[in-house]
Amino acid sequence: MFNRKWIAAVAVGALMVASQALAADKKVIAVSIPAADHGWTAGVVYHAQAAAKEINAAFPDVEVVVKTSPSAADQVSALEDLSASRKLNALVILPYTSEELTQPVKAIKDMGTFITVVDRGLTDASIQDLYLAGDNIAVGANTAKFMIEKLGGKGNVVVLRGIPTVIDDERIKGFEDTIKGTDLKVLDIQYAHWNSDQAFKLMQDYLAKHPHIDAVWANDDDMLLGVLEAVKQSGRTDIKLALGGNGMKDIVKKVIDGDAMTPVETPYPPSMIKTAVYMTVANLVGQAPVRGHVKLDAPLITQANAKEYYFPDSPF
Repeated sequence: MFNRKWIAAVAVGALMVASQALAADKKVIAVSIPAADHGWTAGVVYHAQAAAKEINAAFPDVEVVVKTSPSAADQVSALEDLSASRKLNALVILPYTSEELTQPVKAIKDMGTFITVVDRGLTDASIQDLYLAGDNIAVGANTAKFMIEKLGGKGNVVVLRGIPTVIDDERIKGFEDTIKGTDLKVLDIQYAHWNSDQAFKLMQDYLAKHPHIDAVWANDDDMLLGVLEAVKQSGRTDIKLALGGNGMKDIVKKVIDGDAMTPVETPYPPSMIKTAVYMTVANLVGQAPVRGHVKLDAPLITQANAKEYYFPDSPF
């Protein structure tokens, strides 16, 4: 006769095999995103982890795995590890940089993986099955339109860029195309890598080099915080406008309060990563094929509508 220990061992073994079979049948979605190195990416991490928790609880046949990376090289390594350890049914990626991540993502695409790219597009758009981002051209254009109107179409402007990515290029294009034909003159334009400390130092350089500046555009709110601190410490009174972009709660609060130097803002919500994950799940399990480009609006946030965009409990 079989003893109880043997029966228990067989039962445990059977459960383990069943569990492994169930895990093997799961559709795996990897979410690869930059680490929280500034406010906006902190929001991205927050919303990606929230999406994973919700989807893993709601869909027993889907597993969402979130991996953060502090650099482009680390993100490439993370993708290699993810794809080597298991079959990926889908990859949702916000590339650290566009150029360095294009070929690694293509390699995963070639394995038959559905590719969703968020925010920072790849240099080869054909790799992307789904692309979701804010309207970066509108972020630059709407900021420029307000600046033109507020300054009467003339003045000296300095610009702070983010990092070399498609979205940074688009924001700059929107801004530069809009000010063409006006008397707004861009005195200086350099990268500050979407970093408040680097923006502070760059703005100090701008202030030292240029005796008269009418307006500043930092195309990201983390950089704008550094700009505002540099201007404050300088005691300069010539700067009429310092504008950013992305919808950081601290900047939206300035708009609500009627801040004279920062009276408007443009949204670019980090929660777009959550939208992208849910759309990817719908493509895999919802019998709702999802392909193409999804672009979120970037209307100007003013004192009249700012409360609609203010979320004090959010990480960004």
